[in-house]
Formats: sequence, C-alpha cells, structure tokens
Amino acid sequence: MGRESKNNDHDVTLRGRKQLDITGVKQVESFDNEEFLLETVMGFLSVRGRNLHMKNLNVELGLVSIEGKVDDFVYLDQSQQDKSKGFFGKLFK
Repeated sequence: MGRESKNNDHDVTLRGRKQLDITGVKQVESFDNEEFLLETVMGFLSVRGRNLHMKNLNVELGLVSIEGKVDDFVYLDQSQQDKSKGFFGKLFK
C-alpha cells in the first residue's frame, strides 16, 4: 500500500535555517535564489532567503524541499490584510 497524503495536509519543517520541507503544495508560482512563492492548501506561502534552491519537487505528493539560508517565510492572506488595520485603521474608517 502506497503512502497517500490527504488533500488538506500541510506541514512546514525548518532544519537549522538551511533546509525547509513543505507538504501540501499545490503549485510553485515562482522562484529564484532569493524568494519562492508557493501555493499551498492553506494559502500562498512566501519563502525568502539567500542562495535558495529547490532540492526536491514532487507534484503528485505536494512536497517541496528548499535548501539555502532561510531568512523568513510568511503566508500571504488577502482576508488578513483588512483585519490587520489595527485600532486606528478601524477608528478612522
């Protein structure tokens, strides 16, 4: 029996800021040695760093492995932009 991942499984594992394994990837939108933009089952994920390169890509399993110096990774969520206006943003609507 083969190992199958569920469609909504999504994990991010960072090892020593040098290796990043991501599951639940739907599509790799763009990448270069400083930034990767991935569409995951939980939204778009931006990974930034230096000397980044793709070590492994398995589209069928939704797995991406990235090596290099990882500076940050952040989810880009359109609905969160409205919520992040803060107190003064809501006050001066």
